[in-house]
Amino acid sequence: MIKTYRPTSEGLRTRKTLVKDIDHIRPLRSLSRGAVGPVGRSRGTISSRHMERGARKLYRVIDFKRDKFGIPAKVLSIENDPNRGPNIALLSYKDGEKRYILAPEGLKVGMEVMSGRDAEVSVGNCLPMSNIPLGVGIHNIEINPKAGGVLVRGAGNQALIIAKEGDYVNVKLPSGEVKRLVGRCCATIGILGNEDKRNVRLGKAGRKRHLGVRPHVRGVAMGDPHRDHPHAGKYRTSGIGMASPKSPWGWKTRGVKTRRRVRTNYTIVSSRRVKNN
Repeated sequence: MIKTYRPTSEGLRTRKTLVKDIDHIRPLRSLSRGAVGPVGRSRGTISSRHMERGARKLYRVIDFKRDKFGIPAKVLSIENDPNRGPNIALLSYKDGEKRYILAPEGLKVGMEVMSGRDAEVSVGNCLPMSNIPLGVGIHNIEINPKAGGVLVRGAGNQALIIAKEGDYVNVKLPSGEVKRLVGRCCATIGILGNEDKRNVRLGKAGRKRHLGVRPHVRGVAMGDPHRDHPHAGKYRTSGIGMASPKSPWGWKTRGVKTRRRVRTNYTIVSSRRVKNN
């Protein structure tokens, strides 16, 4: 649910926040870590522009593998995680171990979840995709068996299994891309929560700084094209116009492929960049 504010100040005039139905408790100490080192720096030198540390926060260790097969677990709490969009759920397994997982919509405190081939197709359970029926919403999808989920982990996202061919399944991702993955790869049932996160409005620049984002200045707003940016200078003489846009270091950035994960190209059945007529 989105909350709006009375405009008693300029910072509240456009502010919209996400109201979360969570348990306001401290994170489990054994499953949290302190952040180490600066963000966007490498030995003090800027390696990623427009980034900073932001507000201090603990990193929650999330179980993306869900590899405790056949052992039921009870949901102890639904908590906020400042490091990611969806909420997280604290599980207590019957053998006494506790782990955090991503919390899908519909997962409540007191419910029981399980991983493995024999698990039911219900919210929060983790199964091999070969055991999941077609058309069921899934998230936290593995690309390689037993390697842990790497796909569909953002707030409000889900993927769908649209076909099965032998030992493989075709999965349609939120971007529209279709991947062909091994059926032994596991996925978790359900749609990740906090779908309204995309409607949040910070309202003021200070909240952006708290999130770890420094100001970003457009190249055309800079002064010297030789020192600041290839797009810099007066608009009438150096505006981009029909020229090819460039990075601050002079690389062409229009029509150039930026995908680096070429090792996973073999899984793509239908690219998200192909327009259907």
